[in-house]
Amino acid sequence: MQPPIENIASIRTAGTLKPDVKPTVFRILIAISIVHLVNDTIQAVIPAILPILKNAMNLSYMQAGIIVFALNMTSSVMQPVVGLYSDRKPTPYLLPVGMVLMTLGVLGIAFSPGYWTILLSVLLVGLGSAVFHPEASRVAYMAGGSRRGLAQSIFQVGGNSGQSLAAIMTALIFVPLGQLGAVWFTVITLGAVVVQISIAKWYQGYLIAHPVPVKKKGTGIEVSPERKKQITFAITVIMSLLFVRTWYHSSIMIYYPFQLMEKFNLNLQQAQIYIFLFAATGALGTFLGGPLSDRFGRRNVLFFSMAGTVPLALLLPHVDAFWAYPLVAVTGLILMSGWSVTVVYAQELVPGMIGTVSGLTTGLSFGLGALGAVALGGLTDAFGLDAVLKVVSVLPILGLLTFLLPTDKKVKEWYAEQQ
Repeated sequence: MQPPIENIASIRTAGTLKPDVKPTVFRILIAISIVHLVNDTIQAVIPAILPILKNAMNLSYMQAGIIVFALNMTSSVMQPVVGLYSDRKPTPYLLPVGMVLMTLGVLGIAFSPGYWTILLSVLLVGLGSAVFHPEASRVAYMAGGSRRGLAQSIFQVGGNSGQSLAAIMTALIFVPLGQLGAVWFTVITLGAVVVQISIAKWYQGYLIAHPVPVKKKGTGIEVSPERKKQITFAITVIMSLLFVRTWYHSSIMIYYPFQLMEKFNLNLQQAQIYIFLFAATGALGTFLGGPLSDRFGRRNVLFFSMAGTVPLALLLPHVDAFWAYPLVAVTGLILMSGWSVTVVYAQELVPGMIGTVSGLTTGLSFGLGALGAVALGGLTDAFGLDAVLKVVSVLPILGLLTFLLPTDKKVKEWYAEQQ
């Protein structure tokens, strides 16, 4: 019988790697992707409605940034913790628990009378997201079978699609109804709880059918100090790439609408169309990136996603409202084509720690996004929105550090050593 996919160490026999031929369970991948869409829609709605909250509560740019900081930092800090716990003790029913916490947060946003209750509500949303992501990524890994790139793309595209829907939801619901419109999202989150319960049952059945053997002390594979240094360096480069992508992504999703409204006299609904295009093409790029990396190599796709963004980012602050439409669309497509690839690449660098690595990479993205929201908000208050966004447009140049990552061939060799 073929060994379980989540037990990477058991794949190794007599010093060689057996090919992974487990089937792909598409119904579970689609279900977890749909819940990812709901999760990330809720998260993305909060930055999208900042103009509404800012006007209703007379917030400064810094206070608006702190709201996003509270949301993303909670998720950032807790995701690696949940991932480490789930690597040691997989817990299927954490999935619906996370969505229940998010539902409570959404209710809080709808009825919050002031700034501090909004902060408490977004903390609940962030905690729910932190509980969801590592275990959901593990489900995608198990259900993906031998097609990890495709599986991660299907999972991640749900999240990116949710981000794109947030702009439309803001225009259709929050602009006419205000913050009370958040009540309508509880219908969606409660439906997601039901789906999560179904996924958790499949997950639990999978664990029963494919139990993970308990390792005895001293039986693990020792990795040489030199190899540890190389892996650590590669992880450090990945963290640098996450910094570049997340800060630039945050600048577009959170602050670019303000620039559009100030510079071109657009209203919020018109400005959100640009954000929808950016996020929607980003979702398409996320979906395409995984299968392309399976065929052309993970590092190659990562390099293309970063290097290809450079000229587009430098040009965007200088174009008019008409040319901004195609430019933000192409930028989103190229920038996000490396997102799912980053997760799979990191998982292959550190095999056997799916939850931890997933929590670290996605959690760090949220954390960097939180820091970016606050930092960019403070800089904008001090120096002006147009000047800050022009400086941020230079950030993607740092993405050329991708060239320092080990090749796919090297990663496969290191992967084999760690089995």
